[in-house]
Amino acid sequence: CPRLVKFVNKISKKKRKQNINEVYWGKPVPGFGSTNPFLLIVGLAPGMHGANKTGRPFTGDHAGILLYKALHKYGFSNKVDSIYKDNLKLKDCRITNAVKCLPPENKPNASEVTNCNTYLANEIIGLKRKSVILALGTIAHNAILSAQNLTKKNYKFSHGSRHILPNELILYDSYHCSRYN
Repeated sequence: CPRLVKFVNKISKKKRKQNINEVYWGKPVPGFGSTNPFLLIVGLAPGMHGANKTGRPFTGDHAGILLYKALHKYGFSNKVDSIYKDNLKLKDCRITNAVKCLPPENKPNASEVTNCNTYLANEIIGLKRKSVILALGTIAHNAILSAQNLTKKNYKFSHGSRHILPNELILYDSYHCSRYN
């Protein structure tokens, strides 16, 4: 995605100039956690000074503070918070994003979501029956449906809703845990 590559490179270069010792990941952010999880959490895209900086989803930003605290509380994480290079391990849980690169204004366009959909589909395909997918926001919800070749009209996004998908996966919808929500 040329627009995303250009934007990610611009942000990373700018941050490196501002602080020569600061490292920015500045490339697509892969999923993190168990390879065969019970719980797959799907967010929108890497945060500008979170995952775009650290290379780990929901690490280094406000949304991550909330998410990792909840994961620890319910036994999915060995630590209460996620910081860069911290030996954090997720248990039976994986975190990924619908879009792997940071989009300008945190708004990917439709083609960028589509371009990353194969990666999301590959993360979903290995899930066991009755595994749970948590969609954080409408874009994540719709990307999950697209990755499963399901129509949006049959599975409408609504905060707190639960959908049983044809492959026996369970999709829960939630607002994204960013401070803007």
